[in-house]
Amino acid sequence: MNGRQLTGTAAAASAVLLLAACGGGDSVAPLPQLAAATGATLSSCADLATRIAYPNTVITAANDIPAGTLVVAGKPVAQHCQVTGQMFQRVSPVDGKRYAIGFEMRLPVNWNGRFFYQANGGLDGVVATATGPVGGGGPLDHALNQGFAVISSDAGHNGSQIPSFGIDPQARLDYGYQAVGKLTPMAKALIKTAYGKEPDRSYIGGCSNGGRHTMVAAARYADQYDGFLVGDPGFRLPLAATANIAGGKTYAALASTPGDLSTGFTAAERTLVSNAVLDKCDALDGVKDGMVQDGAACQAAFNLERDVPTCAGARDGTCLSAAQKTAIGQLFAGATTATGKKIYAGFPYDAGLATPGWASWKFTSPMQRDAGAVGLVWQAPPEDAASFDGTSFVLNGNLDDMLAKIGATTATYTESALSFMLPPNVSDLGALKKRGAKLLAYHGTSDPIFSSDDTNAWYDSLRAANGGDAANFARFFRVPGMNHCSGGPTADQFDMLTPLVNWVEKGQAPDAVTASVRGPGNSGGVNADVPASWSASRSRPLCAYPKVAKYKGSGSVEDAANFSCQ
Repeated sequence: MNGRQLTGTAAAASAVLLLAACGGGDSVAPLPQLAAATGATLSSCADLATRIAYPNTVITAANDIPAGTLVVAGKPVAQHCQVTGQMFQRVSPVDGKRYAIGFEMRLPVNWNGRFFYQANGGLDGVVATATGPVGGGGPLDHALNQGFAVISSDAGHNGSQIPSFGIDPQARLDYGYQAVGKLTPMAKALIKTAYGKEPDRSYIGGCSNGGRHTMVAAARYADQYDGFLVGDPGFRLPLAATANIAGGKTYAALASTPGDLSTGFTAAERTLVSNAVLDKCDALDGVKDGMVQDGAACQAAFNLERDVPTCAGARDGTCLSAAQKTAIGQLFAGATTATGKKIYAGFPYDAGLATPGWASWKFTSPMQRDAGAVGLVWQAPPEDAASFDGTSFVLNGNLDDMLAKIGATTATYTESALSFMLPPNVSDLGALKKRGAKLLAYHGTSDPIFSSDDTNAWYDSLRAANGGDAANFARFFRVPGMNHCSGGPTADQFDMLTPLVNWVEKGQAPDAVTASVRGPGNSGGVNADVPASWSASRSRPLCAYPKVAKYKGSGSVEDAANFSCQ
């Protein structure tokens, strides 16, 4: 890894922006301003399947989708054309299986002149409906509804091949970064066939692994995209997964019921810690409202050893044992191997630890998602797929060995996971910057699998690489209390695509974006983690780092208008 990279490594649909242009002093030459996109009309759909011709590409269907057939967040989607296909069909010489990069594109009849690459999450493997999420949980809007042409893909393997696709070296590379590189020019050519011109502006975005895809694209394909929307990025995914395996080992050792990791840090105990964090940190932003806006100040104010009672006897939910404090404290500081090597970043103490979503990632994922990904997709050579057992891999595996194999290559696996999964030179986005492209990143501070501190450290490194200020081309927004991409005691509903477009095409840099909670009656789906004492339409400004939302001292604490970014 580059030495500079990291050492530890709305209340309604109109809730979008609080805009203020800033970034770059008077002595800094202005960056190029990209022109706004202009739209076009799709004249026909049915004949697209015969008119589209692109190398290594097979179009399987072109279907007219009448208005209202697709409904997203309670909104009927306008008439559009769905094109499905595959690229680079092949049979693997390593495992003998058939592979292809499957995709679908949705082309609105009334097109806004823009293209959106929907970067999907997890281990991919599914061609999700190509609507183009705009950020946050329970979306109220999407790129297709806004008039974008949108593509979605399986990144080169299908669901039945997860995680065994990692046995094939090319499938690894397609998943890591090459699928985006192959699909992007094809999609633009398809758009030209459909509308008579290529897109004027191109955007890519996603959350989790989709955020990783987007960061990789920002580093590898900066010439192909004008706007990058990065959500809760697992941009060091192999290391984060290995750290979560370390967590699985820890919680298994602490478990009061053998085999049930959740008994190593129970819901009552996690609520205890969350409440202790709120007790020390809630008022740091000027008001006690159940949210920790000033995360940095909170980490200085809260101390697990001092602020949570230590059990004098048996664990009963009102205390943590001394062993728990030592082990859990180490995980929050950053998991290490048996030899003391730090695997991944630490995690901030926050208010969202007691949620089911947090628990799922910490107690279920290690033996399932993480074990298979580390053992079969990222190690070189991979484990034997026929006999692989995730639970045994986690509980009996050696973390130092896992790290060594993640960074290794062989004659068959010629590119290591730390190469094909991570963005190269992550702090060097000069190509993106110089051409006038923009990047917006956001991350929930209660994310249990990818640390917001890791993204924060990346952004700090980006600032350092740009004279101490990267705000004229990239901005980072922390989402207090949000778990992984959504959920948690948080205002997790927001649209960051609209401000990204306005920044790219109008020069309006977002200093804050309004987020709202998903209370009862929300068409985007109710967030069960929202406390009953909060207004169902509570809103907050998400502030461009390093600013944080502070209460102005008067007015309803349920309204973002009574908070300012300071």
